Amino acid sequence: MKLLFIPGSGHGKGDWLYQTEYFADSEAIVLPGHPDGKLCTSIDEYTEWLRGYVHQQQYQDIILVGHSMGSAIAQLYGLRYGEEVKALVLIGSGARLRVLPATLSALEEMANDKAAFGKFLEETYQLVAPEVRQLVIDETVRLGAGVMLNDLVCCDKFDVMDKVSDIKLPTLVICGSADEMTPVKYATYLADKIPAATQVIVEGATHSVHMEKPKEVNQAIEKFIGSLT
Repeated sequence: MKLLFIPGSGHGKGDWLYQTEYFADSEAIVLPGHPDGKLCTSIDEYTEWLRGYVHQQQYQDIILVGHSMGSAIAQLYGLRYGEEVKALVLIGSGARLRVLPATLSALEEMANDKAAFGKFLEETYQLVAPEVRQLVIDETVRLGAGVMLNDLVCCDKFDVMDKVSDIKLPTLVICGSADEMTPVKYATYLADKIPAATQVIVEGATHSVHMEKPKEVNQAIEKFIGSLT
Protein backbone atom coordinates (compact mmCIF):
# COMPACT_ATOMS: atom_id res chain seq x y z
CA MET A 1 0.00 0.00 0.00
CA LYS A 2 1.17 3.50 -0.85
CA LEU A 3 0.52 6.28 1.66
CA LEU A 4 0.08 9.68 0.07
CA PHE A 5 0.06 12.60 2.52
CA ILE A 6 -1.86 15.68 1.33
CA PRO A 7 -1.03 18.95 3.12
CA GLY A 8 -3.29 21.59 4.51
CA SER A 9 -3.79 25.12 3.23
CA GLY A 10 -0.64 26.92 2.19
CA HIS A 11 1.71 24.11 3.19
CA GLY A 12 4.31 21.92 1.57
CA LYS A 13 6.11 18.66 2.25
CA GLY A 14 7.49 19.78 5.62
CA ASP A 15 3.99 19.54 7.06
CA TRP A 16 4.38 15.74 7.00
CA LEU A 17 8.00 15.31 8.10
CA TYR A 18 7.11 13.19 11.13
CA GLN A 19 4.97 10.90 9.00
CA THR A 20 7.19 10.45 5.94
CA GLU A 21 10.14 9.63 8.20
CA TYR A 22 8.05 7.03 10.04
CA PHE A 23 6.25 5.31 7.16
CA ALA A 24 8.55 3.67 4.60
CA ASP A 25 7.88 4.44 0.93
CA SER A 26 5.29 7.09 1.77
CA GLU A 27 5.10 10.41 -0.06
CA ALA A 28 4.14 13.95 0.88
CA ILE A 29 2.30 15.48 -2.06
CA VAL A 30 3.39 18.89 -3.33
CA LEU A 31 0.28 20.57 -4.67
CA PRO A 32 0.39 22.80 -7.76
CA GLY A 33 1.40 26.38 -7.01
CA HIS A 34 3.22 25.26 -3.84
CA PRO A 35 5.36 26.84 -5.27
CA ASP A 36 5.66 25.49 -8.84
CA GLY A 37 2.88 25.67 -11.35
CA LYS A 38 -0.49 27.34 -11.12
CA LEU A 39 -2.63 27.31 -7.98
CA CYS A 40 -5.93 25.49 -8.15
CA THR A 41 -8.94 27.56 -7.20
CA SER A 42 -11.21 24.86 -5.76
CA ILE A 43 -11.08 21.54 -3.93
CA ASP A 44 -12.53 20.09 -7.12
CA GLU A 45 -9.51 21.24 -9.16
CA TYR A 46 -7.03 19.98 -6.56
CA THR A 47 -8.78 16.59 -6.54
CA GLU A 48 -8.60 16.25 -10.31
CA TRP A 49 -4.95 17.29 -10.30
CA LEU A 50 -4.17 14.67 -7.66
CA ARG A 51 -5.93 11.95 -9.64
CA GLY A 52 -3.88 12.88 -12.69
CA TYR A 53 -0.72 12.71 -10.61
CA VAL A 54 -1.62 9.30 -9.16
CA HIS A 55 -2.28 7.93 -12.64
CA GLN A 56 0.94 9.44 -13.99
CA GLN A 57 2.94 7.75 -11.24
CA GLN A 58 0.96 4.53 -11.75
CA TYR A 59 0.35 4.21 -8.01
CA GLN A 60 -1.95 1.42 -6.83
CA ASP A 61 -3.49 0.48 -3.47
CA ILE A 62 -3.20 4.08 -2.32
CA ILE A 63 -4.18 5.35 1.10
CA LEU A 64 -4.92 9.06 1.06
CA VAL A 65 -3.98 10.86 4.27
CA GLY A 66 -5.15 14.46 4.31
CA HIS A 67 -4.90 17.26 6.84
CA SER A 68 -7.47 20.07 6.77
CA MET A 69 -7.66 21.12 3.08
CA GLY A 70 -5.87 17.89 2.26
CA SER A 71 -8.65 15.99 3.99
CA ALA A 72 -11.21 17.75 1.80
CA ILE A 73 -9.28 16.61 -1.27
CA ALA A 74 -9.17 13.06 0.13
CA GLN A 75 -12.93 13.07 0.79
CA LEU A 76 -13.78 14.25 -2.70
CA TYR A 77 -11.36 11.74 -4.23
CA GLY A 78 -13.03 8.99 -2.20
CA LEU A 79 -16.47 10.09 -3.29
CA ARG A 80 -15.59 10.27 -6.98
CA TYR A 81 -12.98 7.57 -7.41
CA GLY A 82 -13.40 5.27 -4.46
CA GLU A 83 -12.57 2.21 -6.54
CA GLU A 84 -9.04 3.60 -6.97
CA VAL A 85 -8.42 4.05 -3.24
CA LYS A 86 -7.69 1.52 -0.50
CA ALA A 87 -8.61 3.76 2.45
CA LEU A 88 -8.76 7.32 3.78
CA VAL A 89 -7.23 9.00 6.81
CA LEU A 90 -8.83 12.36 7.58
CA ILE A 91 -6.96 14.59 10.06
CA GLY A 92 -8.27 17.91 11.37
CA SER A 93 -11.17 17.47 9.04
CA GLY A 94 -14.81 18.22 8.41
CA ALA A 95 -17.45 17.55 5.79
CA ARG A 96 -17.67 21.34 5.59
CA LEU A 97 -14.69 23.64 6.18
CA ARG A 98 -15.93 27.16 6.69
CA VAL A 99 -13.24 29.77 7.45
CA LEU A 100 -13.71 32.82 9.65
CA PRO A 101 -13.87 36.01 7.55
CA ALA A 102 -11.44 37.60 10.03
CA THR A 103 -8.84 34.96 9.16
CA LEU A 104 -9.20 35.62 5.44
CA SER A 105 -8.95 39.38 6.00
CA ALA A 106 -5.84 38.96 8.16
CA LEU A 107 -4.12 36.89 5.47
CA GLU A 108 -4.97 39.52 2.85
CA GLU A 109 -3.19 42.09 5.02
CA MET A 110 -0.18 39.77 5.47
CA ALA A 111 0.22 39.13 1.75
CA ASN A 112 3.09 41.63 1.52
CA ASP A 113 4.33 41.38 5.09
CA LYS A 114 6.47 38.27 5.62
CA ALA A 115 7.34 39.28 9.18
CA ALA A 116 3.68 39.46 10.19
CA PHE A 117 2.95 36.17 8.43
CA GLY A 118 5.86 34.52 10.23
CA LYS A 119 4.60 35.77 13.59
CA PHE A 120 1.14 34.44 12.79
CA LEU A 121 2.63 31.01 12.03
CA GLU A 122 4.75 31.01 15.18
CA GLU A 123 1.61 31.44 17.25
CA THR A 124 -0.19 28.77 15.24
CA TYR A 125 2.54 26.16 15.75
CA GLN A 126 3.63 26.95 19.29
CA LEU A 127 2.95 23.36 20.42
CA VAL A 128 5.17 21.84 17.70
CA ALA A 129 8.76 20.86 18.60
CA PRO A 130 11.11 23.81 17.82
CA GLU A 131 13.18 22.16 15.08
CA VAL A 132 10.15 21.05 13.07
CA ARG A 133 8.22 24.23 13.86
CA GLN A 134 10.91 26.40 12.28
CA LEU A 135 11.18 24.18 9.22
CA VAL A 136 7.43 24.39 8.61
CA ILE A 137 7.32 28.13 9.25
CA ASP A 138 10.20 28.81 6.86
CA GLU A 139 8.63 26.67 4.14
CA THR A 140 5.20 28.24 4.59
CA VAL A 141 6.59 31.80 4.58
CA ARG A 142 8.41 31.01 1.32
CA LEU A 143 5.12 29.91 -0.21
CA GLY A 144 3.50 33.09 1.06
CA ALA A 145 0.31 34.25 2.73
CA GLY A 146 -1.34 34.53 -0.69
CA VAL A 147 -1.09 30.77 -1.23
CA MET A 148 -2.61 30.07 2.17
CA LEU A 149 -5.37 32.60 1.47
CA ASN A 150 -6.15 30.94 -1.87
CA ASP A 151 -6.37 27.53 -0.22
CA LEU A 152 -8.53 28.72 2.66
CA VAL A 153 -10.95 30.27 0.19
CA CYS A 154 -11.13 26.83 -1.46
CA CYS A 155 -11.86 25.31 1.96
CA ASP A 156 -14.54 27.89 2.69
CA LYS A 157 -16.48 26.75 -0.39
CA PHE A 158 -16.13 23.04 0.42
CA ASP A 159 -19.28 21.27 1.62
CA VAL A 160 -20.06 17.56 1.23
CA MET A 161 -22.24 17.20 4.32
CA ASP A 162 -25.06 15.74 2.24
CA LYS A 163 -22.75 13.35 0.36
CA VAL A 164 -20.15 12.17 2.86
CA SER A 165 -22.19 9.09 3.80
CA ASP A 166 -21.58 7.85 0.24
CA ILE A 167 -17.92 7.26 1.09
CA LYS A 168 -17.69 3.47 1.29
CA LEU A 169 -13.98 3.23 2.07
CA PRO A 170 -12.40 2.25 5.37
CA THR A 171 -11.74 5.63 6.98
CA LEU A 172 -9.81 6.80 10.01
CA VAL A 173 -10.79 10.19 11.43
CA ILE A 174 -8.23 11.88 13.72
CA CYS A 175 -8.81 15.09 15.66
CA GLY A 176 -7.05 16.96 18.43
CA SER A 177 -9.18 17.44 21.54
CA ALA A 178 -8.37 21.17 21.55
CA ASP A 179 -8.85 21.76 17.81
CA GLU A 180 -10.80 25.00 17.36
CA MET A 181 -10.65 25.17 13.55
CA THR A 182 -12.15 21.73 12.98
CA PRO A 183 -13.47 20.76 16.44
CA VAL A 184 -14.22 17.28 17.69
CA LYS A 185 -17.88 17.57 16.67
CA TYR A 186 -16.72 17.81 13.02
CA ALA A 187 -14.72 14.60 13.39
CA THR A 188 -17.63 12.88 15.12
CA TYR A 189 -19.95 13.87 12.27
CA LEU A 190 -17.58 12.25 9.77
CA ALA A 191 -17.18 9.13 11.89
CA ASP A 192 -20.95 8.82 12.30
CA LYS A 193 -21.82 9.42 8.64
CA ILE A 194 -19.10 7.37 6.90
CA PRO A 195 -20.20 3.73 7.28
CA ALA A 196 -16.72 2.21 7.67
CA ALA A 197 -15.16 4.97 9.78
CA THR A 198 -13.37 4.90 13.11
CA GLN A 199 -12.43 7.91 15.21
CA VAL A 200 -9.37 8.77 17.28
CA ILE A 201 -9.26 11.87 19.51
CA VAL A 202 -5.76 12.93 20.56
CA GLU A 203 -5.80 14.63 23.93
CA GLY A 204 -4.16 18.04 24.26
CA ALA A 205 -3.61 18.57 20.53
CA THR A 206 -4.95 21.38 18.36
CA HIS A 207 -5.50 21.59 14.60
CA SER A 208 -1.90 20.59 13.84
CA VAL A 209 -2.28 17.31 15.72
CA HIS A 210 -0.03 15.39 13.29
CA MET A 211 2.89 17.68 14.15
CA GLU A 212 2.08 18.28 17.81
CA LYS A 213 1.51 14.63 18.72
CA PRO A 214 3.26 12.67 15.96
CA LYS A 215 3.77 9.51 18.00
CA GLU A 216 0.08 9.17 18.78
CA VAL A 217 -0.97 10.01 15.22
CA ASN A 218 1.55 7.67 13.61
CA GLN A 219 0.56 4.82 15.89
CA ALA A 220 -3.13 5.38 15.11
CA ILE A 221 -2.41 5.32 11.36
CA GLU A 222 -0.22 2.23 11.74
CA LYS A 223 -2.92 0.37 13.66
CA PHE A 224 -5.50 1.38 11.06
CA ILE A 225 -3.31 0.13 8.20
CA GLY A 226 -2.86 -3.14 10.07
CA SER A 227 -6.61 -3.58 10.18
CA LEU A 228 -6.76 -3.41 6.37
CA THR A 229 -4.48 -6.37 5.71
